[in-house]
Amino acid sequence: GTLSKDTLRPCTIKQVLEASQPFPDAEFKIDDVEVQQLTFVGQIRNISTQTTNITYKLDDGTGSVEVKQWVDVEANSHAPSLGLVGGGGGDAKKASSQLKEGEWARVWGRLKAFNNRRHVGAHVIRPVTDKMEITYHLLEATYVHLYFTKGPLEPGVGKGATGAGGMNGQVDGGYGNGDMGMRPDMKTLHVGVDARRVYQCLKEMPQSNEGLHVQNIAASIKMPVTDVMKAGDELLANSLIFTTVDDSTWALLEF
Repeated sequence: GTLSKDTLRPCTIKQVLEASQPFPDAEFKIDDVEVQQLTFVGQIRNISTQTTNITYKLDDGTGSVEVKQWVDVEANSHAPSLGLVGGGGGDAKKASSQLKEGEWARVWGRLKAFNNRRHVGAHVIRPVTDKMEITYHLLEATYVHLYFTKGPLEPGVGKGATGAGGMNGQVDGGYGNGDMGMRPDMKTLHVGVDARRVYQCLKEMPQSNEGLHVQNIAASIKMPVTDVMKAGDELLANSLIFTTVDDSTWALLEF
């Protein structure tokens, strides 16, 4: 509906470039969901200042795209700056003095196409002052992508326990408490609860370079061996673990 497509969508530049458009002038879709408002971060590769607009070329490691900030020439001469990075008037010109090549910026805007060439019309563009914002944004874009392609998280997953369980959802008693307090790794958002528990065990339990045997995992997380094997098959199918000395000994596939 209208509310859904008007919602601000965090994305990567690759998603912007690969967004589908069924026919000219149709709304763009990312993950088969209509989008109008989007936000992303990128490193400024080039700045081109014209009379009517400032064009930034941004690259986030997944691709590059042009971002246009339109300048209201008349307002630029008469309107006082409000101190915003964007929004027309003198603000777009002020933005150009804050944004420099080689630095990172965050963009809010709309995806547009002209002569089969895509660009983003920026409502606001501002410098990224905390580099952690880059990591946060990429995680958020990944989470939203998985939400639309794999479905929402199962109820209870990711909700940490408090009180007797201690801080940050760390529950006393280790893995025997099931899924309580376990913070799902971003890599395992699309696998089942048992697979997450096995993955977490492989991630945290002391082990040699050969990894852990199924029997050791089963004993550690108090899960039947047959269930551990099923969970392992799911992790193997998703390229999250690999077999080492035999088919029943696994280690994490780091990437």
